[in-house]
Amino acid sequence: MEPANVQTGELYTLQLPSKYESITLLENLIEAIADKYQVSEDTFANMMTCLNEAFINAIVHGNKLDANKLVIVNADVEHKRIVWTITDEGPGFNYNDLPDPTAPDRLEELTGRGVFILKHLADQCIFNASGNEVELHFKI
Repeated sequence: MEPANVQTGELYTLQLPSKYESITLLENLIEAIADKYQVSEDTFANMMTCLNEAFINAIVHGNKLDANKLVIVNADVEHKRIVWTITDEGPGFNYNDLPDPTAPDRLEELTGRGVFILKHLADQCIFNASGNEVELHFKI
């Protein structure tokens, strides 16, 4: 009997309080994973940008900067991809009902580009039904 062909990956998890200083721990994890798995510079830059954006959105919009609420970050590293999941304790939002940040009347706005950035820099961007969790896929 042959052994089952099961792919195993590594899972990394952070539980971070909703404060700006916590982003340093997330950035350290991104750098460690990128180094360990020899992630290209372009993919590393995209991951850093997306995860910073998703984390800031989670602490500001999701958890309303309540340091007693956590943001859970998971990184599931498999053979040729990394799947990051960022979850906050907020009620979520309707990610399908956001104004287009590239519309002429929105170009001067200083905010409102986060989800646009996630969808364009990650290989895949999936929100859960309530909108308090985002899954970001990156090929490595």
